[in-house]
Amino acid sequence: MNFAVYRDLLRIRSVRTLLIVGMIARFPHSAAGVLLTLHVVQTLDRGYAAAGAVAAVLTIGIAVGAPWRGRRIDGAGLRRALIPSIVAEALIWSVAPHLPYHWLLVAALIGGLFTLPAFSVIRQALGVLVDGDQRRTAFTLDAISTEVIFMVGPAVGIVLATQVSTVFGLTLVGLATASAGLFLLWFNPPTRSDQLPDAVVLRAAAPAGAAYAPADRGLPVEGAETRAPGSVLRRGIRRAFPWLTVPLAMVMVIAIGAGLVLSGSEVGIVAALELAGAEGSLGIVFAAWCAASVVGGLVYGALHRPVPPALLLLGLALLSLPLGFAGSTLSLTLLAIPAGLLVAPVLSAASEKVADLVAEDRRGEAMGWYGSALTSGVALGAPVAGVVIDVVGPWAAFTAIGVVSALIALVGLVRRDQGRSAVAVEPAARS
Repeated sequence: MNFAVYRDLLRIRSVRTLLIVGMIARFPHSAAGVLLTLHVVQTLDRGYAAAGAVAAVLTIGIAVGAPWRGRRIDGAGLRRALIPSIVAEALIWSVAPHLPYHWLLVAALIGGLFTLPAFSVIRQALGVLVDGDQRRTAFTLDAISTEVIFMVGPAVGIVLATQVSTVFGLTLVGLATASAGLFLLWFNPPTRSDQLPDAVVLRAAAPAGAAYAPADRGLPVEGAETRAPGSVLRRGIRRAFPWLTVPLAMVMVIAIGAGLVLSGSEVGIVAALELAGAEGSLGIVFAAWCAASVVGGLVYGALHRPVPPALLLLGLALLSLPLGFAGSTLSLTLLAIPAGLLVAPVLSAASEKVADLVAEDRRGEAMGWYGSALTSGVALGAPVAGVVIDVVGPWAAFTAIGVVSALIALVGLVRRDQGRSAVAVEPAARS
């Protein structure tokens, strides 16, 4: 374990700037969720179910739009791909707060579709700027910065909603995100190695094409789909997604599991504190949970070798189970810490795996699908946990999401080498 890797990485000006840009670009939307909820409940005078519907529609839009925005980056370049998002963020969130509820649903869907693709852009650019152990450290720093943002952002959103107005807060979110998009447009981080100036090329000299070897190993062999037996559906998927392999598909499934356990745990914590009449302690528990994630991320980023995302998800799922046995705010806070230690590591490990398995010219789309998978897990975890809480109780929610996520992790551990073995056999068949 070597913590000096953080110092060495942050000495690279382009990486340092990119991480700062990423924090700026993500911060406004970290406050958007709580602002939307309070806007529907307080300003529009509707219930929490109606607020949840708006959040669900926004999440669906983000999940659908992320792969499309990523493919646009791969095909048209970063600057041309960002312009529609910048315009939409400023326009939609300036208008949406003034709309009646049903039109707000429509605006939330469109806003989700055109959300600034900060997540995939930052991860894609980091995958180009650094590689090897530095890539792991860079993704970990990005995950840690995201944790910090989502600790502070909702608090800022609550202050805006209670001290000013939700209308002003949502408008500010749109304008701030559009401004961050302009900053990202100006910085224009590289999304492919051929966009790097010679001064910041970090890879050692190698034969032509060698820099792409790690990603290319995961791609299907040209023409293989016409010779290999398989269903029509499988061949259709290969034609539509030539970069998709079994190991990469398992990373997407693991991302769903991670989103499931994170959002389910969040709802479970809220329900457990509400049942105990300790809602005011919510910030303490969440602060401990997120702080543990930061510590865990720092340790993971300093490791000399990667840890399989499936193994990290399994640990996260199992460590989330004891939360159901908490009998007080103090015990819930203490039990949240071990689980929190694996939050940032599982997210950074999965991002690193996507970057390793996909060639640069399709990495934007792949990162978009990864973001959609994570978002889908988040969207699924909250209602699943909510149903279990209503029927049984908060303790059962932690058990349900922990068991399901653990099963997903076990499947990932069993299947993670299948695609690699298939690719290894193919060249022998061709020879």
